[in-house]
Amino acid sequence: MHVSVLKEEVIENLNLKEDSIVVDMTLGYGGHSSSILKRIKKGFLFAFDQDSEAIQYSTDFLKKVGTNFTIIKSNFVHMEDKLHQLGVQEVDGFLFDLGVSSPQLDEEDRGFSFHKDAMLDMRMDQSNSLSAFEVVNTYSERELIHIFLKYGEDQYSKSIARNIVRARQEGPIQTTMELAEIIKNSVPEKAKRKKHPARQIFQAIRIEVNHELDVIEPALEAACRMLKVGGRIEVITFHSLEDRIVKRYFQRITKIDEQVKGLPDIPDEYLPNFKLVYRKAILPSKQELESNSRSRSAKLRIIERIK
Repeated sequence: MHVSVLKEEVIENLNLKEDSIVVDMTLGYGGHSSSILKRIKKGFLFAFDQDSEAIQYSTDFLKKVGTNFTIIKSNFVHMEDKLHQLGVQEVDGFLFDLGVSSPQLDEEDRGFSFHKDAMLDMRMDQSNSLSAFEVVNTYSERELIHIFLKYGEDQYSKSIARNIVRARQEGPIQTTMELAEIIKNSVPEKAKRKKHPARQIFQAIRIEVNHELDVIEPALEAACRMLKVGGRIEVITFHSLEDRIVKRYFQRITKIDEQVKGLPDIPDEYLPNFKLVYRKAILPSKQELESNSRSRSAKLRIIERIK
């Protein structure tokens, strides 16, 4: 069962009107999209996803709410071109939910989870050629260390990479459980007591397979170009690497030029086009944390176009 994170906070802060044009950049299983659709009876929703299974499910799910939507099978980094092809030039609101949806994690054959045995896959778009199997079995030890450190921030990256390379000399590493076992045997006992040692490594491989971090800033730039005055961009992140990219980008485009900062009357051309709606990220409520443990690392950041 997929439960959308921070749903109330997302809807409350999108500034939706009945005729709003909204883009859900990460459709998933339609939780946020259905809530948006209920509030834009005279508007239109465009939603992006790479996952054919998610699109199939969400199409049926959203039809129960309304027909004023279009789902586009594409990585959201191509959003601007895709919407221009459909004649859309301006948008009232964008939502990014950068987490992997629960059904993807829960579906054993997708290979996202280190708790369930499956073939190593982790592709959000099943038509992509690069899968977790290729990363684990063909990347050099140096390349593995690089992605484990960069995307997993794992302190045992070197010993894990070394043991993966050693293990695959006996034959390819095929399944999630095989990989999880190698990781477990590569870290000291004390590390196993804190959390599952495979968590950060699986995250790193998933990010590499799906190029998750590379597309965030270009997609935010495109969303900013298309956003109407008074419109908002909301981004939900689930780990520090994503959040750092979003936070820095939002800070950069909302700050006043240092040359004029502090002047009593700042000319309009020196003022930023965007403002932070909240200075700090919105976090899940205590109630949400109790009912949905997967929300524990979620952060919501919001900007608004002011000119």
